[in-house]
Amino acid sequence: MKTSSLPDLKYVSFEKEKLTLHLFLQIVGKIRLKLTPRKNHWWYVTHYITEMGFSTGPIPYNNGFSSFSITFNVSKHQLDIQTSEGGFETLKLENGLCVAEFYTQVFTILKELNIWVKIVEKPYDLGIENEFSAISEYHHYDESYVEKLWKGLLWIDSVFKEFSGRFCGKTSLVHLYWHSMDIAVTRFSGKKAPKMPAEARISDKDAYSHECISFGFWPGDDKVQEPAFYSYTFPNPEGIENEELRPASASWEMSNGSPIAILTYANLREEENPRQALLDFIESAYHAGAELAGWSIEDFKVQDLENL
Repeated sequence: MKTSSLPDLKYVSFEKEKLTLHLFLQIVGKIRLKLTPRKNHWWYVTHYITEMGFSTGPIPYNNGFSSFSITFNVSKHQLDIQTSEGGFETLKLENGLCVAEFYTQVFTILKELNIWVKIVEKPYDLGIENEFSAISEYHHYDESYVEKLWKGLLWIDSVFKEFSGRFCGKTSLVHLYWHSMDIAVTRFSGKKAPKMPAEARISDKDAYSHECISFGFWPGDDKVQEPAFYSYTFPNPEGIENEELRPASASWEMSNGSPIAILTYANLREEENPRQALLDFIESAYHAGAELAGWSIEDFKVQDLENL
């Protein structure tokens, strides 16, 4: 069966379900952002895909003598907050729980666990002006949608990690960025990128301080209304849109004036071997960018480890 065992993910008709989860992830992500020591390229703010769901990993508090984690436990549909001091509290995730209630209950639990943190209370880059504590219109936690998304991301996480392991240069972890809700892995050439204009956002200045090629997947938004894989090279080399991509259903599209490689999730599900097709896509996008940008492709290849 061509559609394999990958879950059937949709964006259209699930916009509110996706945005509700997205806002939940932003609230928790901002907690990690506030308490975790800085790491370049915003690598210290992300979520991780785990066997349970979406997790922050350990976050330090109490001047570093203690830590806690926040996990969206998908199998139980609850938010788990666990501390190194033995504290453990949960919050039931269910349809009808609005963003404002989620926000209030999360911070109530943190105070009960003696964890004190204050975040910027507005959603980031979602076109929503209200603070989290005033958002009641999004209350569409859907168990089926969240389960399908998590299972899809769990599989994608494993493919991206296989791809990541082929590269011995500077590379990011495979992680989920809560600002745009995309899972990504990024490779770097080691060279600095051209300096960005003074008016550029500070987030972009940190993310794109060095030459990179990024690969990711996002579950859709109002601009690209279906789940899709992507890759882009920064700075964008001239003529990259003329390079061949695999599989045949992949294409170059324009995004903010620059070419971006796109493979829709629906097209991937139609492939006989989705794992190999996804690896082919990100490999072809990598070579398209790396060759035109003059990266040392052979030097970045990992040596054969089979004989160890």
